[in-house]
Amino acid sequence: MSSLNHCIKFELDVKDENIVFKDYFYKSIKLQKHKIYEAELIQPACPFCGSLDLLHNGHLITNIHYPTANASLPVIIRLAKQRVKCRDCERWSMAQSELVNKYCSISNASKLKVLSALTEDRSMTSIARENNVSINTVQRVLGNCSHRFIDSYEYLPAHLAFDEFKGVDRQLHFICLDGDSHQVVQILRTRYKKTLLKYFGRFSPQARANVKTVTMDLNFYYQDIVRACFPNAQIVIDRFHMIQMLTRSFNSLRVQVMKTFDKRSRQYQLLKSPWKLYLKKFDELEKVHPRYNWHYKDCLTQAQAVTEGINTSTALENSYNLMQDFIQAIETGNTQKLKSLINCKDQIGTLMHKTLLTFKYNLTAVLNGAALPYSNGCLEGFNRKIKQIERTAFGYSNFTNLLTRIRLEEDLYKEKEPNSLLMVA
Repeated sequence: MSSLNHCIKFELDVKDENIVFKDYFYKSIKLQKHKIYEAELIQPACPFCGSLDLLHNGHLITNIHYPTANASLPVIIRLAKQRVKCRDCERWSMAQSELVNKYCSISNASKLKVLSALTEDRSMTSIARENNVSINTVQRVLGNCSHRFIDSYEYLPAHLAFDEFKGVDRQLHFICLDGDSHQVVQILRTRYKKTLLKYFGRFSPQARANVKTVTMDLNFYYQDIVRACFPNAQIVIDRFHMIQMLTRSFNSLRVQVMKTFDKRSRQYQLLKSPWKLYLKKFDELEKVHPRYNWHYKDCLTQAQAVTEGINTSTALENSYNLMQDFIQAIETGNTQKLKSLINCKDQIGTLMHKTLLTFKYNLTAVLNGAALPYSNGCLEGFNRKIKQIERTAFGYSNFTNLLTRIRLEEDLYKEKEPNSLLMVA
């Protein structure tokens, strides 16, 4: 072997001993400069009988796209594959290599580089441009990975988290996460009750009996699914959603009370201007250094402004105190305090009263949310990651491609050998 052959193989990291590089040159293709290597792929023996008595009958020239560190100078390997006939078994064959799959002109190294880029938050256009391949090639590599994520119906984590996210055609897709490892258990195309019952019904009774808790929001039919599929599971209402319902109810009451006053009055401005302060914990409000506010033309601390604002209405004051006590009870896990607050009989406004009735109807699940450490925080963070994936791609029209991209960026994908992994044309 010549020293040129060894140098080119070292530069391109080609390890196939049957490939012999002969020369290289530069050529302009479609107004872009390319570096082209000429090589021959030798057929040492018959792939059918192993005989060495071969009759050579020309070559098949294939231009193979190969990855390079410099994207502005694409690399093409002009590979001449030997065509041979075995004199013993009289069968025709053509030389094959791990460098590229049969009937393909994109090297397996390029496909693996594309696959590695698909695990990052990047668009397919930028991946194709960097690797000097077409967008269709990137899509084929992505589509070839879709069948690699096979579901197992023999195991379910002990702690699950249910939620949904907006995906293809702005439809809501169901997502389920492991509450301990925060890994995706499943993503389904729809969140319909019939679909979820059918999916979880495929698991073995032992796997479904292994589930101890299921964390969710106040979606009523999720609870029906848990009771039907998981006999030993406790329903846990997410703490964030409980506090969110309370703050929205209070905010609605604040606006309602505010509109009863004249827009130029001090009470109106105290309820309107510092509206964000009403949603903060009272202990976190500034109580020492007053600041002038030109809306209500006075110098008050944050605590003084909130106190004077809620004193404009008895229902507003009761609702504010209830909200603050509820948040404190949630943080400390005081279930007895929560029970007494949910059964509150004070004048608190219609919407706040409806919220407490909802908590009372789901009392056991609400108390579990305060007592147990599990929440949907991991799921909300993962949904934010999915939104970023969709935003980078300007949306997806194919649910399978979206699901595969989510799985790839979840870093659960394990690379295998090129020949067994990437059999795309």
